[in-house]
Amino acid sequence: MTNNILKEIKESLAVLSIPEKAAFLPKFFKTGKGEYGEGDLFLGVTVPDQRSVAKEFYSKISLKELSELLSSTYHEHRLTALLMLVSKFEKTKDQVVKDEVVEFYLNHLQNINNWDLVDTSCYKILGRYAFENQKESLFRDLSNSDQMWHKRVAVVGTMHYIKKGHFELTKEFVTHNLNHPHDLMHKANGWMLREMGNKNNNELITYLNQHYKKMPRTCLRYSIEKLDEELRQDYLKGRI
Repeated sequence: MTNNILKEIKESLAVLSIPEKAAFLPKFFKTGKGEYGEGDLFLGVTVPDQRSVAKEFYSKISLKELSELLSSTYHEHRLTALLMLVSKFEKTKDQVVKDEVVEFYLNHLQNINNWDLVDTSCYKILGRYAFENQKESLFRDLSNSDQMWHKRVAVVGTMHYIKKGHFELTKEFVTHNLNHPHDLMHKANGWMLREMGNKNNNELITYLNQHYKKMPRTCLRYSIEKLDEELRQDYLKGRI
């Protein structure tokens, strides 16, 4: 049964492969030597098509089978596995199942190793779980990790907190990794600050006034994207 369902999923994705996309994606996801996605392989399947496959199979596949799919060298196999994992988590009311999904997620962090894999899954699983169970320690451990993807899981995971009107964890993690050396963390931090501003503009302004002069330029630009143009320019030119 294990081999059958995995074979069926992989064949479903293979049929949806677009050669031109398969050629483009390695450049988009920086898979060259020394780049953040080094060695990743692509089939060339669109995300909407992967969501369709995930919707069809998520209720049929076990965590053991998902583990094999999530360990694949192909990016679309891993993303489709995570989409199915999110569905398993969101569709169940059984706390035991939720606990198992979270444990599975944490045990497979080494395979959640690109920004889209992180961003598609972390706040929907870990973010919601931590919020509902007061398990912020899960995120603090990740924020303190030496691994960039772990740090990104931590800060993007607070999206669920932001949606619920809770901002302290986001601000804590952004500040903790404000000067991380990688641009992908600057983008994640700025994105979460922008989302915080969408929910509560005063929270964003207060945070910016305290920290904007120390922010990497990418983080600042992302965080102020939705502000009034005059105010944006004041921040960009250091006039506040």
